[in-house]
Amino acid sequence: MSMKRTNQIALAWILLAGGISIFWGSSLGKPENRWVDFKAVYYGARCLLEHHNPYNVSELDDVYRAEGGESPSETFTAHQTVTLFVNLPTTFIFIAPLAMLPWGAAHVLWIIITAVSLIFAAFLMWNIGADYAPVISVGLICLILANSEVLFLTGNTAGIIVSLCVVAVWCFLNKRFELAGVLCLSVSLAIKPHDAGLVWLYFLLAGGVYRKRALQTLLITGILGLSAFLWVSHVAPYWMHDWNSNLSVISARGGLNEPGPASLIGRSPGMVFDLQAAIAVFWNDPRIYNPASYLICGALLLVGAVRTLRSRFSQQRAWLALAAVSILTMLITYHRSYDAKLLLLTVPACAMLWARGGPVAWLALLMTTAGIVSTADIPTVIFLNLTKELPISTAGLSAQIRTLLLMEPTPLILLAMGIFYLLVYVRRDPARDAQQGLEKPGKRRLRSLRHNPMDSSEGRSEG
Repeated sequence: MSMKRTNQIALAWILLAGGISIFWGSSLGKPENRWVDFKAVYYGARCLLEHHNPYNVSELDDVYRAEGGESPSETFTAHQTVTLFVNLPTTFIFIAPLAMLPWGAAHVLWIIITAVSLIFAAFLMWNIGADYAPVISVGLICLILANSEVLFLTGNTAGIIVSLCVVAVWCFLNKRFELAGVLCLSVSLAIKPHDAGLVWLYFLLAGGVYRKRALQTLLITGILGLSAFLWVSHVAPYWMHDWNSNLSVISARGGLNEPGPASLIGRSPGMVFDLQAAIAVFWNDPRIYNPASYLICGALLLVGAVRTLRSRFSQQRAWLALAAVSILTMLITYHRSYDAKLLLLTVPACAMLWARGGPVAWLALLMTTAGIVSTADIPTVIFLNLTKELPISTAGLSAQIRTLLLMEPTPLILLAMGIFYLLVYVRRDPARDAQQGLEKPGKRRLRSLRHNPMDSSEGRSEG
């Protein structure tokens, strides 16, 4: 089969999988509960454009209600999601043009931008993985895309931000459209640093031209951040106090973002699944689960950082590192299923390991599939429905373990997956890869390399 025909078939499957989530997700739930995350940034930006403080709940609520928003008594959770604004000020710079449009046109345009960016990012990951395992790659990508209903139900910025981060990685590692990659990563880092921050850190540590790209990204992000800070501070001088208050409310016991069992949406497809959520089953105290999560993830990241600093760069090893980074990103702090689309970065690494063969190949496929399924929307809903009648208790160790397995299995699966990819990355032998052919990409990649030569000499020598 020709490469052109293969690309067409893969694109058709990717479009089909994405279409399932787009149309199904956009029609789920009651109308007042749809696109609540986009409503938050849309009405927040409109509030700022009208010279009000979007971080002040009463001022944002006045703007929201004046434009037809639901009352708190009708939809408390959705209303709180909109009016308890916690997004970074840089969000306003990018949402302001849409906020000038009527709600109907703005939210339709937002869905289109989200869909196009996510499908484009997915196809780029197929472009890499197809040189090693085309069927495995398209299967994993379609599994991710077909389970993005919550993203299109809520309209969260993660759909675009994660996609831009993935596009930036492709641009950097393929040495193509690198300045566009810098802009993509800058926007991603400016709006959701907890999604793109560790990816940026990897390129900073990788050295050579990649460190240059990371520093360029940081410069642009700094300019965006300063501009947003000055704008918001001019309109609302006391916005930081209100922002901190909102963060405290939303993260408090029983709040929307609280990772413990008492979370307002803890047993729903939109639940938080970071490592704090697992630890909170045993010790539901942020003074315990936050430091414990940072210590575990920090130790793993330190191992990867030391290895990156001490080793010679290669594109294959970079994909392994980014696979581990994308997984640990989900664990170290607050994330939901829509943020997990960052696991697209694990597909090239899985495909490369599959091409190697042997037990590691099967383990890579098992781990990657388990991680994707555990964060996928449809399996999550099925799992929640199957376990909703089971007793949940945190009284005693055995009850806590049962609760962890029934309520928070995702952090454990992701932790195992992250440790697996980190071990493969740390123990990887570039010379052995070359002997086994993993350093020799397919014909399409060879054609790309002739125009954009990349070899391991771009990185540092062994430390």
